[in-house]
Amino acid sequence: MGDQVTPPPSDRREALKARHRRAIVDAAKALMTEISGTSFTVDQLAERADVSRRTVFNHFSTTDEIVLEAFGAMIGRIVDSIDANLASQIAGWSGATPVFDQLAEALRATDLVTPIVEITRIFDGENASFAARKAVLFERAMQDMGTRISETALRHHPSADPFQVEVMCGALVSGALVVHRHWAEATGGVDTPESRRVWSELLDRLIAVTRSGFGSMPGDQRTS
Repeated sequence: MGDQVTPPPSDRREALKARHRRAIVDAAKALMTEISGTSFTVDQLAERADVSRRTVFNHFSTTDEIVLEAFGAMIGRIVDSIDANLASQIAGWSGATPVFDQLAEALRATDLVTPIVEITRIFDGENASFAARKAVLFERAMQDMGTRISETALRHHPSADPFQVEVMCGALVSGALVVHRHWAEATGGVDTPESRRVWSELLDRLIAVTRSGFGSMPGDQRTS
C-alpha cells in the first residue's frame, strides 16, 4: 500500500472553514423550517450547527447574511431545475426557437410550487415587527433568482443580447411575485392538486402577458 499524501495545513483549514460554513447554513435552513420564520438567535444557530458563536461570526456579520445564503441555497435548487429543463428544451427543439419560448417551457416544467410553499411558510411565519426586514430579504432573494436565471439563459444562449435577456428574466421573476400573491389569496398557499392547477393557470397568464407585451392593453372607454 502506497504512502498517503497528507494535505497541507492550509488545505485542511480551508476544508474545515467550508464545513463549518455549510453546517451554519444547513442549521439556518432547518431552524427556518421549524419555526416558520427567520428570527432565530445566534445561540440557537450555533447549537444546531455544533459550532461556537465566534465561529458563526467568523463567517457572517449578521443573521440576515445567513438567511440570505440559506435562501440562496433554496433558490439554487429552483435555478438548477430550470437549467436542466432549459437544456432539455433546447435539445428537443429544432430550428431557431426564441429564447423566451424555451425559457417559458422550462418554467412550466419546473416544480415551483414546492419551494414557493416552503418560502411562503417561512416568511408568513414572521412576527409583524419583522415586516420591513422580511420585505427587504424577500426582495433581495428574488433579485438573486432573476440574476441567476439570466446567467443560466445566457450560458445556454451566449449569442443572445444580455440586456434583453436580463429584462426578460427580470419581468418573469417580477411577474412571478404577482402570480404568487394571487395564487396565495386564491388557495391559501397550500400544496394540493387544485392549488397546482391554479398556479399553472396563473403562470400561463404571466407567460402570455410577458410575451405579448402591454402595448395593446385597452384603457378605460371615455365618452365626451
